[in-house]
Amino acid sequence: MEQHVGLDVSLDATSVCIVDEKGKKLLEISVVSDPESICIALRPHVGEIARIGIEASAMGMWLARELKAEGLPVIVVETRHMRSSLSAMRNKTDRNDAHGIAQMMRMGWFRAVHIKTEETQRLKTFLANRRLLKRKLIDLQNHIRGALRTYGLKVGTVGAGQFDTRVRELITDSDYMLHTMIESMLEVRTVLFESFQKLHRILLLIVRNDPVCVRFMTVPGVGPVTALSFKVTIDDPYRFTRSRTVGAHLGLTPRRYQSGTSVDWGGRISRMGDVDMRGALCEAAACLILRVKRYSTLKAWAMRIVKRSSKMCAIVALARKLAVILHRLWIDGTEYDWNKGAKITEKRKCDPETGLILNY
Repeated sequence: MEQHVGLDVSLDATSVCIVDEKGKKLLEISVVSDPESICIALRPHVGEIARIGIEASAMGMWLARELKAEGLPVIVVETRHMRSSLSAMRNKTDRNDAHGIAQMMRMGWFRAVHIKTEETQRLKTFLANRRLLKRKLIDLQNHIRGALRTYGLKVGTVGAGQFDTRVRELITDSDYMLHTMIESMLEVRTVLFESFQKLHRILLLIVRNDPVCVRFMTVPGVGPVTALSFKVTIDDPYRFTRSRTVGAHLGLTPRRYQSGTSVDWGGRISRMGDVDMRGALCEAAACLILRVKRYSTLKAWAMRIVKRSSKMCAIVALARKLAVILHRLWIDGTEYDWNKGAKITEKRKCDPETGLILNY
């Protein structure tokens, strides 16, 4: 008799619910959020368990990897889909959530999430830490600029390495209180800047020694951050049957709402998936349109969209196309030819205008 398990994971405790193939509860228990404790609770039922459902979260991903290593059939369920399925319950408790997840596993009403490897998850955390330091560094610099502007002191346009020197020049003749305040902020900025530079050097070292990322950077507009972010986000390129579905996975395709014969409209992009990866692709697209001077068929395609629509629409469309091209280059092991598009080493037909492979 098949059994299905639902795990509602929180920081300290995990609610476990086991149901049979008819939906009858066989076990309801709360254990410590630890792989060993969960395995002990499931041990009497291991031989009959068909699916184990966990909601996608930081703790859920960790538990899923550990339980998979023990040979258990773990499935990580997409958070939005699960929230919609469980919203019909009258009372929201961990116990009821675990029961609802178990019923979803039994009926197959779930959308599975890809579980990244530990190495990929480590790189994702590394990118998140670097991004956080960069944002805090920019926020601190803007705060210093605003504080000095109140007293008529303008920092102006300076490089990140010369920012401290320029600010100290401005506060040389200021009073003791202002000098002390700005100096304390500069000390914090120095620590942030050095830490960010350290992580950035590590990022460049990782990308330089990764042949996949080096191949990604042959595409115009794609730099080290975008290349590594794309590899970390996708993780396994073969989980996508078609390259064009990568754009939809990253939330770069228009939404559609249709009801009856009177309502049918296409909205803005869905914005599903990894928001940071979507931002990196849009940044690469904007760089190609606004900053890259060298001609390429990809830029020519984007500029035609700019003329007939708008610059923002062109950036989003180009970001979606970049996602498709990067995935295709990853699958085929090819490099991008700036003049002709994707340089195909195998016998595949390529669109000379966009650089996309036609027969896939």
